[in-house]
Amino acid sequence: MKRSVSRTGKGVKIAFSGEVKKSQIVKMVENCAAGACECMSDETKKRIEAMDVRGEDGSVELELTGEVAEEEIEEALKRSKVLN
Repeated sequence: MKRSVSRTGKGVKIAFSGEVKKSQIVKMVENCAAGACECMSDETKKRIEAMDVRGEDGSVELELTGEVAEEEIEEALKRSKVLN
């Protein structure tokens, strides 16, 4: 699975491609929203206002709205148990 993190006007967008299932990204978002993951600090989670998943298997985008930096999201992705 390839992933690319980029800055948007409202936050950060992560583009996943290759061997990625949309359900996998939805599960990661649900875990994050429920506080069932430890991939990012509570402080970072508080700054995320919205998480939006779009696309289909093989090409999925996750847009995070809020005051978050690309670097902290890249670190969180490295620690995600759903992705790794």
